[in-house]
Order: sequence, then structure tokens, then C-alpha cells
Amino acid sequence: MHRLGLPPLPAGLWRVMMGTALVVLSFSLLNPVLAVRLQTAGVSNTAIGSFAMLSFLSVALLIPVVPHLFAKVGVGRAYRLGLGLELIACLGYLLTDSYALWCVLGLMSGVGAAAAWNATEALIAHNVPATHRGRLTGFYQAILGAGMAIGPFLPGLLGLGPLQANAVAAGGLALGLSLTLVPAVSHLKAMHEDREPMSLLAAWRFRPGLVWAAVVGGVFEVGLGTITTAYGSEIGLNLAAATSIAGALGMGSFALQYPLGWLADHVASRRLFAIGAGVLAASGVAFAFATQWPALIWVCAALWGAMGGALYTLSMIRVAHDFADSSALAGTSAMIAGYTVGGSVGPLVSGWAFDHVGVVGQGAWLTLLALSLLWMQGRATRHG
Repeated sequence: MHRLGLPPLPAGLWRVMMGTALVVLSFSLLNPVLAVRLQTAGVSNTAIGSFAMLSFLSVALLIPVVPHLFAKVGVGRAYRLGLGLELIACLGYLLTDSYALWCVLGLMSGVGAAAAWNATEALIAHNVPATHRGRLTGFYQAILGAGMAIGPFLPGLLGLGPLQANAVAAGGLALGLSLTLVPAVSHLKAMHEDREPMSLLAAWRFRPGLVWAAVVGGVFEVGLGTITTAYGSEIGLNLAAATSIAGALGMGSFALQYPLGWLADHVASRRLFAIGAGVLAASGVAFAFATQWPALIWVCAALWGAMGGALYTLSMIRVAHDFADSSALAGTSAMIAGYTVGGSVGPLVSGWAFDHVGVVGQGAWLTLLALSLLWMQGRATRHG
């Protein structure tokens, strides 16, 4: 790790990071497969988008109570509880084809993700030295990006059917949980015990531009993969080809994260935010022409993963700096809330767009969303 310029960290933190990477790999495998199962069963894009929204919605709604959960049961125990709920939900998809029950399972998965995701990000922000935050955060996000990239390709590479892919995802979640069943994880801390925690609302007010960047990042990195995979299935792609769209998104996320972490230690973050927003606006315009040039679907997906992931990573890096004297837990909670709002809104609006205004409408709203971030960054610069 020293060759990568990374600092020594508590052993329990490495286990949590690896466990979270396995969660991301498992759900990156599972979510596109679930979308294809729904599409082939005749479910509309709007309903598929609504299903994809549910887990992110429950994460966003539960963010305010997560600090209280950590204070009551400890960060490590809350993390393991979260992974356990995600595993139960994953197994549930094997047992029923009911859309209503899938929605319940999606909400359960979101409850688990709220605990596990918040714990991981808060532990990193709290335990990593300021001099290495950019590189460590970039390295960690690169690991997650690798999981996002590999997962959607596994059905094609391994010749898995939908139920087999679901079972493999459950195995990955079980392995991730097993990694954290050690005392070192139980002893980890995510906030200063002698400091009054900042509220989530106060964190939003403290850095609204960062929260909006996280919202936009959530839409592009995690809010588009499932619904765009369903669109691929709708236009006639087989399971391997359709899920490869989500794979392209994950490849984009993976490729940029560690270089971005290094850049964040050397280049002003507002400049990086503006570049990311500009590229996303251009990708929205390009996607409007995907009907004429289908290869643009994969190109745009890769750009969404790269730049959407960049926005979230930059937000978390800034949290570690800007909230160092207040509460890293509140800062990370605010960014995760924003990111999950984006992850909820993305599939819902996109499903409606594909059903009612087509590819051109989908490209148009994504372009406007990216331009709104450019406006926010310009406003923040003018106000110092």
C-alpha cells in the first residue's frame, strides 16, 4: 500500500472497505439482472424505475437516524446488521416473482444499505489523515468502481441465468459479511466521543453546493444503470449485452477514481466539479442521438460512471476537509443523503422519460441536470 502513497490504517477499517466492495460487486451483478427479469415479465419502464428507486429512497429517509443507531449499538455492529438485511433481501428475490414483494425487499435492502454505507464513509473520513484523504478516498472508490464494472459482465462471462446470477450475488454478500465478524471491526470509531454531533440539516446548510454535487453524482452513477439496462433489453439486446451497459458505467467509474483522488490533492475542487458537470452535459446531448447511433449508449454510460462517480468522490474528499472541526459523520451523512436522493430520482424520472418522451427527452433532462451543477458551482465561486 505504501507504493500507492496510502497511509497505515486500522485493520478493521480495511475489512469494512473490502466488505463494502463485495456488496457493491454483488448488487452490480444483481440489479441489472432484476431489471431484465422485470422487463421480460412485461413490467413498464416507469414501474422498473420505481422499483430501482425504492432502496435509495429508504437510504435517504433513514440517514437522519443513522447517527443515533451508531451511538446506541456501535458502528461495527450497525455495519454488520446492515449487511445482514441486504443479504436477506437478495435471497428473497430468489423465492418470489411478485412485484409487490420485490418492492418490500427493495426497501429492506435500502435499510441495510443506510447503515452499512454510512458506516464505511464515516469511518474513512474519521480515521484517514488529512494529508492522504484524496488518495485513500480515490483508491477506495476505485475498488468500488471495479465492483461496479465487473458485476454486470458476470452473467455473460460465466454463462449465468437470472436465478444463478442472483445466487452468486447472495454468496458475495455472505462473504462480505463474514469478513467483518471480528473484534477489530467492533472497536472502530466514526466520530469524536467528546464532541456534540452536527445535525443533518445543519450539514446541508453548511455546504449546499457539495450536497447538490452529490445529488447529481447519484443520478448519473447509480440512478441510470438499471433503467438503461431495461431500455437495452426493450430494444432487443440479450441478457449479456443489456447488462454490459451497466458494466460500461462501472468501468467508467473504476477508471477515474484513483487518478481523481490524486488530482483532488493538487487541483482546486471547484475546477474539477465544473469539468465533471461540463462532460455530463455533453453526454446528455450525445445520448439524445442514441437511436441513430446505438454505440452511444455504452459511450454515455461510461461517461456517466466516470463523472458521476467523480462528483461523489470529490464531495466526500471535501467533507473530510470542511467538516474536520465539526462532525465527519454529519458531513458524510449529508453527502450520502444527497447521493441517494439522486439515485432515487434518476430511475424514476428516466423511466417516465423513456416511456413518454423517448431517448431525446432522456438526454434533455440529463443535460439540464448537469447544467444546474455548473450554475451552482459558478454561484459558489461568486460568493467565495
